[in-house]
Amino acid sequence: MLDGMPEVRGIEVRGTVQGVGFRPFVYRLATVLGVRGSVRNVGGLVAITAAGPGEVLDEFAARLVSEAPPRAAVTGVTVTEVAAAPADAGFTVLPSGDRATVSRDLPPDLATCDECLRELFDPGDRRYRYPFVNCVNCGPRTTIIEALPYDRERTTMRSFAMCAECAAEYNDPADRRFHAEPTACPACGPRLRWTSAAGAAAERDAALPAAVTAIRAGGIVAVKGIGGYQLICAAGDADAVARLRVAKGREGKPLAVMVRDLAAAGALAHVTVTDAALLTSPARPITLLPRRAAGDAALAPEVCAGVPDVGVFLPYSPLHHLLLAELDRPLVVTSGNRADGPIVIDDEAAVRVLGPLADGLLGHDRRILARYDDSVVRTAGPRPLTIRRARGYAPEPLPLPASAPAPVLAVGAQLKHTFALAVGERAVLGPHTGDLEDAGTLDAFERSLALLRRIQDVDPEYVAHDLHPEYLSTKYATTWPAAARLAVQHHHAHVAATAAEHGVAAPFLGVAFDGLGLGDDGTFWGGEVLLATYTGYRRLGRFARAPLPGGAAAVRRPARMALGYLFGAEPLGPHGPDERLAAGLLERLPSREVEVIRRMVERGLNAPLASSAGRLFDAMAALLGLRDTNRYEGDAAIALEAAAAGFAAAEPLAWRLVRRDGLWVYDSAATLREALEALAGGVPSGRIAAAFHETVARVTVALCERAAADAGVATVCLSGGVFQNRRLATAVPAALTRAGFDVYVGERVPMNDGGISYGQAAVAAARLAGR
Repeated sequence: MLDGMPEVRGIEVRGTVQGVGFRPFVYRLATVLGVRGSVRNVGGLVAITAAGPGEVLDEFAARLVSEAPPRAAVTGVTVTEVAAAPADAGFTVLPSGDRATVSRDLPPDLATCDECLRELFDPGDRRYRYPFVNCVNCGPRTTIIEALPYDRERTTMRSFAMCAECAAEYNDPADRRFHAEPTACPACGPRLRWTSAAGAAAERDAALPAAVTAIRAGGIVAVKGIGGYQLICAAGDADAVARLRVAKGREGKPLAVMVRDLAAAGALAHVTVTDAALLTSPARPITLLPRRAAGDAALAPEVCAGVPDVGVFLPYSPLHHLLLAELDRPLVVTSGNRADGPIVIDDEAAVRVLGPLADGLLGHDRRILARYDDSVVRTAGPRPLTIRRARGYAPEPLPLPASAPAPVLAVGAQLKHTFALAVGERAVLGPHTGDLEDAGTLDAFERSLALLRRIQDVDPEYVAHDLHPEYLSTKYATTWPAAARLAVQHHHAHVAATAAEHGVAAPFLGVAFDGLGLGDDGTFWGGEVLLATYTGYRRLGRFARAPLPGGAAAVRRPARMALGYLFGAEPLGPHGPDERLAAGLLERLPSREVEVIRRMVERGLNAPLASSAGRLFDAMAALLGLRDTNRYEGDAAIALEAAAAGFAAAEPLAWRLVRRDGLWVYDSAATLREALEALAGGVPSGRIAAAFHETVARVTVALCERAAADAGVATVCLSGGVFQNRRLATAVPAALTRAGFDVYVGERVPMNDGGISYGQAAVAAARLAGR
């Protein structure tokens, strides 16, 4: 019995509330409290009609937030009085409506839950060893959604008619599959199929054993995953790993390893409490961990390619669990693509692109609609840092510093490309595309954008883009009318992304250390201290400039960058690098290359200037003999960090700040000179690398102290790809905090160029709101 006078209220719940078991939760809560009415998905929210005594409805509304399902994210609840009472005596789940709403939050794909795992390995369960087992708490979401509201007929599961048993579960409010849209079983759901390189075929129960046999025999198998195809082989098989590298065209970049559980991860690497929480979270990201020497026996040397970290992740789909249970060994699981291309999601493309690379394809007949690669994270002290924001995290919305008065598309930069849609007070960051350098990745971007625009039901009125005219993302933006384009400087976008993520009030000091971004003075920036708001910035400090001999060629070849500093470092003091101390580098390089670069620098031919922290790391790596050529983006910097790993502490090298054109400038020439003197004196390169990291940390603090004195601001936001370096990302915030600053780093948003689009969206929203 209900006490008190009955009332009728309409309740709208906004946020990530579709595809996360919210309607079943509402039904059960209403039943427990004796509330009459109904619940339905409408547009991107959940709409409830609730009848009962006022105090009960108050409790009902409060518990909708406090007891929401684990993967739900309630951002707002609106309650209104309703005149008409519900017709039914109980509580019902109604068919979805299609009223458009501003908020359309998509749930990310969810790792297989413990209850589904028990079914997967229970011989008495009807879903025993079924590779597509899922429920309301787990399974594919974003990758199968065609439109909102989230119902089965608006997903790629609509082609699978539920059998009587699945339909009964789907319609039973007491069942955990109540309105779980991907619900299926062996009788009615998707089915595996295997095709070997020789043309042999197998389906259903015979498909998985065929793939297992191929991997066990040293083969490479292309497996259709949740957000795209993956290439899989045994991580301990050196021949298989070497073949995989050749097939993908991936010369030296480390490969990710999937293991059965935390214990297996701990056997390969050192796992902190923070790492363990990341590994076992529903996102199941690849987590970069320091390797254990004892674990190296389980991995072929080619997996990590000399890097002291290993990228480890746990299985997140039933198919992964089955493969690992059968093979009982670590597996290399990497994106199904050729180097620098987008991950393959279409079955025909898999045959065409991956077929020649693999010994067989393990596919299935559930379509992948949205391309989502695996996310990558690492920790720096207690902080989790997102390196790649993709499956499991995207497209969860992120806050904006100001409500965008009109929808904005932010198209990002060139490397580690993402895009963002700014709608109202939030931005939706799209999936990782890869490096936007060719027609394939551009097409992947445009397809992902078209899908997300359709699901969000938004037509952007403005486009935000980088200053660099040659980025494909910028060229895409130039197809829009000039009045609709908002150019955002690269490093302003970097620091705005960190600030917006944490809701930092402006103004703030922004420290952006990365590779290259076009500055507003026509030079390339990358070692910057800015006094920033969300609408603008003023440059207060920078790293010293050096020429980039050959432009992009210097990015690919750190040895060229080292020569740029030797022959053309910005003259800021009397003690620049002495090329006589760099005999090791000069003797190692072809004499013709050295002389050509000398002339380029002296004459200023195809040698643009850059104040880049990333290029300084490259130069130091080459001068120490660690890397002359980058096999992949960031290779030299990673080698420098790896060399420093054996030295816990080190005194800094020489450094100085000078005043130049109203800016505080770090004279890195003094640092390079002392590094060369130390190397010539027999100091190990690793110790010098550690000293260099300590130098950059102290320089950063000094630059911020000078900037704070000039601007009167004590909040610092760090960003840029250089802060992917664990040593730097730990040391710099700690040193700044000791110096009295409030420090923020990108955690949910990549500090590399994967976060540029979010920063562009934040800046564009603030500018438009200011108008």
